[in-house]
Order: sequence, then structure tokens, then C-alpha cells
Amino acid sequence: MSEKNSNLLKGLFIGGLIGMALGILFAPKSGKETREDIAGKADELLAKAKEEYEKVVEKSKTACQGSINDFKEKATDAENKVSEFVHQGAEVIQNNKNRFKKAIDAGLEAYREENSKNPV
Repeated sequence: MSEKNSNLLKGLFIGGLIGMALGILFAPKSGKETREDIAGKADELLAKAKEEYEKVVEKSKTACQGSINDFKEKATDAENKVSEFVHQGAEVIQNNKNRFKKAIDAGLEAYREENSKNPV
């Protein structure tokens, strides 16, 4: 949970406690009614805190899932590029191999022609 969200939950909780304390001090009610009010307010505060917590958790999950999907997409793109480079490299190697073989064959042919003209 981020610090901002944590501070929001702390603020809600502390604000609720202060509100309850002020309500108790200035309420012209009996002890039983005051206790019931305190219990009700505490339940409301707890419900609000849980609701805010669940919102924060859901936002965090959504953000993380988005990051994971972005990472997977980038990894797939990188894998495709590497595969393309490997394929291109293999083509270049094959082309050079063919050129080298042709050069050797041409050299051998020239050598044979020279030897056939000037037998020793």
C-alpha cells in the first residue's frame, strides 16, 4: 500500500476518533445511549476504513496487472526482435558460406586450367 493511501486511512481513523470524542463531550445523552452511539460510530468508521482499504487494494492490483501485461508485451517484442536478428544472421552466414565456396571453386578451377596449359 502506498504511503499516500496509508496516510488517508490513518487520517480517516484519527478523524473518526476525534469526532467521537467531541460527540461524547458535548452530547446530552445517557451513558447507555452514548455507548450505543460510540459503538455505532465505531462500526461506521470501521466499515469506511475497510471500504477505502479495499479500494486501495483493488487499485494496486489493477496497476500491478497493467505493469505485468506491459512487461509481457515488451518481453514478447524483444523475443521477436532477437529471433529476427538470429534469422538474419543465419542468412548472412549462409550467403557468405556460399560466396566463399564459389571463390574456392573458382580458385581451384583457375589452378586446374593453369596446370593443364603448363604441364610439368
